[in-house]
Amino acid sequence: MDIRKLQRVIVDGLEDVKAQDIRVFNTSHLTDLFDRVIVASGTSNRQTKALATSVREKVKEAGGEIISMEGEDVGEWVLVDCGDAVVHILQPALRQYYNLEEIWGDKPVRIKLEAARGFSGAQASEPLDGEDIEDDDEANEGTAKPKPRASAPARKTAAKRRGKPS
Repeated sequence: MDIRKLQRVIVDGLEDVKAQDIRVFNTSHLTDLFDRVIVASGTSNRQTKALATSVREKVKEAGGEIISMEGEDVGEWVLVDCGDAVVHILQPALRQYYNLEEIWGDKPVRIKLEAARGFSGAQASEPLDGEDIEDDDEANEGTAKPKPRASAPARKTAAKRRGKPS
């Protein structure tokens, strides 16, 4: 199966069960064992198990192969080996502790997530040869983001707390 199709199927499987903070990384330059690492978070043991099951079923439906699954008995960190892509589904505390993005994340792959699109039919994009792509969050690091302005009632409440007339 084409790697772009495989990563799309995996991401769709994760989105179906409401995975959080899905990240896709191109690892073909780091290892010959797999081309993608996909990291996502689940909020509970039950959700991480359901996410892994969803990925497994979607990949099989699309004609892909599941090499193995590990960690589904506990559900804190479930790994799904899809051959050319390895999926890590972790609970947020473990994800922060192990920080897999630091190990595998030097070449993020841009993907359009269903939540950001508002409709299905997403397409994954990849960098052109020799082009490094950064995630929007990483690309905007160090740049000041304007603070949203408080609403009029919030400004009046804040002014009253400070003892100023509104």
